Amino acid sequence: MMPFHLAFPVRDLEQTRAFYRDVLGCAEGRSSDHWVDFSLFGHQIVAHVRDTPAGETRTHVDTIDVPVPHFGVVLPMDEWKTLAERLEARDDIDWIERPLTRFAGEVGEQATLFIRDPSGNALEFKGFASMDQLFAA
Repeated sequence: MMPFHLAFPVRDLEQTRAFYRDVLGCAEGRSSDHWVDFSLFGHQIVAHVRDTPAGETRTHVDTIDVPVPHFGVVLPMDEWKTLAERLEARDDIDWIERPLTRFAGEVGEQATLFIRDPSGNALEFKGFASMDQLFAA
């Protein structure tokens, strides 16, 4: 699978660096005074300073209301559990939805968690026991 590229708005580059680098463990790439690249599990995300945040709405999926827009990464279950445990051990995480299982016992069963970065961007991290279930109908 090829890496994706995502550009997203942030308010402050230093807060953004601290969150993506120190909290999520992203390697930092190129940067300027107005943007910074990160490797999010091998995918290129680029934080651009913007004065006005993106709008957000909520939509109901399974048992929870999820923020739209949001972005994140689908991980093998063992990597997802490691990330979830690391985030739960911190007291500075802005949780939208703590780790839980969605679609339990159904096609597409998955673990998920939602957090916000310091600029209010919503991130979702999913874990699958079998990646074959990712696009299962």
